[in-house]
Amino acid sequence: MKNNCHIDLKLSEDLLRKLLYISEAEHRTPNAQFAFMLRNNIAYFEKTKGRISDAALRALDISEYQEQE
Repeated sequence: MKNNCHIDLKLSEDLLRKLLYISEAEHRTPNAQFAFMLRNNIAYFEKTKGRISDAALRALDISEYQEQE
């Protein structure tokens, strides 16, 4: 089972409207569209700057963003 994490995001009204427009055009929920764009951005980052190591990822404290059951 995946561990879900939560992050608050503040967007301008214009950016939100564009996200909603693209989400509808791509037949995705806004959350799914944002995750899709984020995965693409991460892939681009790693392609241009190098893969992010598992050790570097494990060193990050994500407890603030993890959902509590």
